[in-house]
Amino acid sequence: MIDQADFTAAVLTFELAAISTTILLLLGTPLAWWLAHARFRGKAVVEAIVGLPLVLPPTVLGFYLLVALGRNGPLAWLLEPLGGGGLAFTFQGLVIGSVIYSLPFVVQPTQDAFTLIGRRPLQAAATLRAAPLDRFFTIAIPQATRGLVTGATLGFAHTVGEFGVVLMIGGNIPGETQVLSIAIYNHVEALEYGRAHVLSGALLVFSFVLLFLVYAINRRLPGRL
Repeated sequence: MIDQADFTAAVLTFELAAISTTILLLLGTPLAWWLAHARFRGKAVVEAIVGLPLVLPPTVLGFYLLVALGRNGPLAWLLEPLGGGGLAFTFQGLVIGSVIYSLPFVVQPTQDAFTLIGRRPLQAAATLRAAPLDRFFTIAIPQATRGLVTGATLGFAHTVGEFGVVLMIGGNIPGETQVLSIAIYNHVEALEYGRAHVLSGALLVFSFVLLFLVYAINRRLPGRL
C-alpha cells in the first residue's frame, strides 16, 4: 500500500519536524524567558504577535510567507548573498514557515513554566553571586523541564501535521516539499482511500503515542507544571 513516494514524504516530514523543533527550542526558549520576566509597555503586543499563528488561518500565513520569501518579495535582499532565487517552494522555505507557524506552541508552555518558578529562587542564587547565565542554566532550565518537554513535543507534532502553510509556501513537489499531510490529500483527491487510510492511521497512532509518552515522562520530571 505504501510506495517509495509515500516513504520519501514521511522521511521529509520528520526531517522537517526535527530541524524546525531544534530551531524553535533555540529561539523560543530565550524568547519565553524574556516574556516571562520582562516588564514593559507593549508586552501584550509582542505576546499577541507570537501567538498570532494560533488563530490566523494557515493559508493566510502561508500566503504572506510565500510573498515575503519569493524571488521579488520584500525579503529578497536578504537572500541575495545566498544566490537569490527566493526560498519559496524549497525545503528551507518550509523550515522558515514551520518555525513561524509552530512558535507559539513552544513559547507559551515554556513561558508559563518560567513564570511559575517565580523570582525568589533566582534572587537567592543572585545573593550567592551566581551569574545570570548560571541562574538560567542551573535553576530556571531544570525547574522548567516539563514546560520545555511539552513545548518541544507540541512543536514537533504540530509541524508533522501541518498542511495549509506547507502547501502554500512549499507547493507539492515530490521529494522536495511534499510532506505526509499533502501526500494524504493527494491520495484522497485520487480516490486512493486505502493508501490515505494507511498514512492517516500511522499519523494517528504516532500522535497518540507521542502525547502518551510526554504525559508519562512529565510525571517523573521536576517542575511545577
